Amino acid sequence: MDYKKIKTLGDLKAAGYTSLTVKDELRKNLITQLQQKEQGFEGILGYDETVIPELQTAILSRHNVLLLGLRGQAKTRIARLMVNLLDEYIPYVTGSEIFDDPLNPISWFGKHEVLIHGDNTPVSWQHRSDRYTEKLATPDVTVADLIGDVDPIKAATLKLTYNDERVIHFGLIPRAHRSIFVINELPDLQARIQVALFNMLQEKDIQIRGFKLRLPLDVQFVFTANPEDYTNRGSIVTPLKDRIESQILTHYPKSISISRKITFQEAKLTESQRKLIEADGLVKDLVEQVAFEARNSEFIDQKSGVSARLTISAYENLISTAERRMLINGEAKTAVRLSDLTGIIPAITGKIELVYEGELEGPAKVANILIGKAIKTMFSRYFPDPEKAKKSKTANPYLVITEWFTEGNTIDLLDGLTDQQYKKELTKVSGLQEMVKKFHPKLSANQTLLLMEFVLHGLAEYSQLNKKFHEGGFGFSDMFDSLFSNDADDEDDIDFR
Repeated sequence: MDYKKIKTLGDLKAAGYTSLTVKDELRKNLITQLQQKEQGFEGILGYDETVIPELQTAILSRHNVLLLGLRGQAKTRIARLMVNLLDEYIPYVTGSEIFDDPLNPISWFGKHEVLIHGDNTPVSWQHRSDRYTEKLATPDVTVADLIGDVDPIKAATLKLTYNDERVIHFGLIPRAHRSIFVINELPDLQARIQVALFNMLQEKDIQIRGFKLRLPLDVQFVFTANPEDYTNRGSIVTPLKDRIESQILTHYPKSISISRKITFQEAKLTESQRKLIEADGLVKDLVEQVAFEARNSEFIDQKSGVSARLTISAYENLISTAERRMLINGEAKTAVRLSDLTGIIPAITGKIELVYEGELEGPAKVANILIGKAIKTMFSRYFPDPEKAKKSKTANPYLVITEWFTEGNTIDLLDGLTDQQYKKELTKVSGLQEMVKKFHPKLSANQTLLLMEFVLHGLAEYSQLNKKFHEGGFGFSDMFDSLFSNDADDEDDIDFR
């Protein structure tokens, strides 16, 4: 259909245009997408077997939808991507505030235009990108915001009484006629506002200051909510929940690989960062593992959730930490180190809700604990378990390393070390490079150095080395030095639990 040539209602009828409700339109285009095996909901990862099939079922059933899940689970993004299932353009009566369908107008203006002009009624076209309205629910949202109110200025200008429906200034929902309307954090709406909503969902009534209009609005409603809201801030009133036909539960990524794909897709890195800073798969996985540890931590409120935005921000900070060191040292390029993980702490502390025990520890301490647990979890995937190796009757692969520290040797891995100094410091440890080469012989020079540092952090997490936090980095020494050190801060004490 040539949209540019159709400018009147008569042209529209001659072209054989058929009106569809927004729900039928979504259903029609989804059927085509499924039959052609096209990939829908681009960029939504980890939901192929769970959320997406349920959402597609709801669309085929022409249901209003409630996406229920913790923060950072792509609820709003899913709603925004539903726009791609709408027709590219739809016609509307030119000048209509609520984009009246020329073949089925519902407002006074739309009906009057068609009555006066007939087939000469001017027709305009609305792109699907304009057929999406989103509102964040807050306690101060009013009925006037969503539904509308009487406009005294309009009444005075047009010399109309308040009994005339033309004096109504329409709110967001009537203006979303023939569109997708999303309300984020639905429980935050006051109960009386929710009551106004379920009137619209079921009875199609708009009640504004004594008016009772029966406007058969055509809207695809999508609501999002956090289960925490049901207890902390509010709830969805039962009659409204009853009228939302499909409730779909979202979830966090179920594997490191999916979480990592989401992080790389969303992380905003510059071209120079991608080109000049090498980030090995190990440090990428460690960033994701921190989030997985947080979702199981006794210090963090699990009802609040740990957003996927944590790993995105953390990865951006990790790369920037390495970049800052590179710029200060005047180096052409660099590789991310394990000690750079201290740079992700600001990304963690702002995105976790602590329980009482966590508050006692403090957010920075909790972030360090999470990083330590992530290192310990990942360590067994790369090297033998140090505790089992120590008890084993066969040769302990870590013995040469730990004995080097037992002899009183120490190393400091400070943030400002150049790449050469970093290498020199690590190669001082007897047996460290040989041990890494034994288990991972085909690594690049940078990867070998990273795993050498990884071994030191891993042995510290398994309480076989002492790791001390310096002002700008870490120091490693014999485990038993910490027992006899009188100048150690409480923050630096080894946790023997």
